[in-house]
Amino acid sequence: MEIFVLPIHYIMNLINFGIFKIIAGNEQLATIKMANSFFRFKQFTINQDKCAFKVGTDGVLLGACADIKGRKRILDIGTGTGLIPLMLAQRCDSEITAIEPDYDSFLQASENIRMSKWSRRIRIENCTMQNFNPEISGFDLVVTNPPYFISSIKNSDLVKSNTRHNDNLTHQDILSGAGRLLKEDGLLQLILPYDEGNIFIAEAQEYGFYCNSILKIRPLPTSAIRRMIIGLGRKRAKPAESFLTIEKGERHDFTEEYINLTRDFYLKF
Repeated sequence: MEIFVLPIHYIMNLINFGIFKIIAGNEQLATIKMANSFFRFKQFTINQDKCAFKVGTDGVLLGACADIKGRKRILDIGTGTGLIPLMLAQRCDSEITAIEPDYDSFLQASENIRMSKWSRRIRIENCTMQNFNPEISGFDLVVTNPPYFISSIKNSDLVKSNTRHNDNLTHQDILSGAGRLLKEDGLLQLILPYDEGNIFIAEAQEYGFYCNSILKIRPLPTSAIRRMIIGLGRKRAKPAESFLTIEKGERHDFTEEYINLTRDFYLKF
């Protein structure tokens, strides 16, 4: 059997996407796809071996799209690996606070933040949003990529189940917390599946929040809208609506708008 030596940059790309091919001669014997222990971006690395859920498109989209202009103090709720605060720190000079209730994920995010060049601007706490009491209130921006299953069969893995189901961080928790923590002119921004996003927008009005912007996201040009990035504030306004398509048709054949949006982060762009 011949042994092939691959260039290191090629190996790193395979590792980033968790894909390894076992080849003998000209015959591919197997393709192994596995959850990676880390994901490397252009300016930082996310270790994710301790977290229930790994780096995903939803988190990257929110980190790339969040409205950071003029937002001096930012809060990320349920930070997981610390991906979103690191992306925001790369994009702006704001002071960022992240909270994470799961202890293992908190340790993981703390490690990722500590290894980054922005560690002095990012503070992380191991607590729930309900128990979070900052010394100085009044955030300009609150972001979250929250649990999104309102009702479905739970995963047997309790940590993973709590990450995906909103029992521990409901819409009401997010809205009441945002009301307590945001400045009067502050912005709440989050990503949700399409149907749940519409439910959230309706519920938000009961807490004095109104949808100001919606980015509707579809995976393919012919697909239905699958995700929405929603921006909410305390002032009523006609929502600014925009659209994003991720792929042109073939797998990993990305649209120019998606490439431009994530170019500063993904190694492949």
